Amino acid sequence: MTSHSDDAGLDAARPLADVRVVTIALNVPGPVTVERLVRYGAAVTTVLPPSGDPLEQYCPPWFADLHRGQQVTTLDLKSEVGRARMADLLDEADLLVTSSRASALRRLSVDFATLHERHPRLCQIDIVGHPGEGADIAGHDLTYQATEGLIRPPAMPTTLVADMFGAERAVSEALVALRVRDATGAGCRREVALSDAAHDAARPVAYGMTSAGGPLDGALPAYGIYAAQDGWIALAALEPHFERRARELLEVDGTAEAYAAVFATRPVADWQAWAAENDVPLAPIHQG
Repeated sequence: MTSHSDDAGLDAARPLADVRVVTIALNVPGPVTVERLVRYGAAVTTVLPPSGDPLEQYCPPWFADLHRGQQVTTLDLKSEVGRARMADLLDEADLLVTSSRASALRRLSVDFATLHERHPRLCQIDIVGHPGEGADIAGHDLTYQATEGLIRPPAMPTTLVADMFGAERAVSEALVALRVRDATGAGCRREVALSDAAHDAARPVAYGMTSAGGPLDGALPAYGIYAAQDGWIALAALEPHFERRARELLEVDGTAEAYAAVFATRPVADWQAWAAENDVPLAPIHQG
């Protein structure tokens, strides 16, 4: 990878066009991370174990989408042949992305300390469950969300908060690692803990913004969900000028009961058109 700071010909649409990435990260966070790097122009080789990626079993369409534009190969890193092939791939790589526990990386000889001896310019992003010495503690998105108060039983989460937020953080750390390597000439390791990602994603809950009865959990009538004639709509008139406009146009007193009564009188499509015409932040709720 050349130093971008001196590269006047850098393509703004594909700023990572000269970056080669190898990933052994399975499930959701790793594939989401490298998909974003592909969008920025990076060349990605995904290395799968003989057992494959569980994501391909759970959701084949998403697995296919996340690996579009990548070179996908299968290697048994427990074998000498597999490790030799992996070493060859890393000889040409700028970045390695992993999502295994620290002990597993050491067993497979793909931990940063081992790899840095042969590949001193290789950067490594280790996506782990818990930071530092807790990296071997078992967990997944559901447990990270549970710990941070992001689940309201008995309902399951509607999305993978820690995985998706952690993937975005991993992209940022990858860019930081490459920048450090450009500046120092040496590869470095950056760790992304999904439990930390869940913790940061839960800050609105911790500060009472979205906790039960909080201002963004129903306490502000102009920021809530309401039933229309044939479905549901979300009203997000949070700023005073939006709240005032919605209240005046709807001719309501601003209480949740008043909003509910008026929204129930027309179908969702009518309210969507009304919102677009009057510059009110309102959208239909699509239920998957």
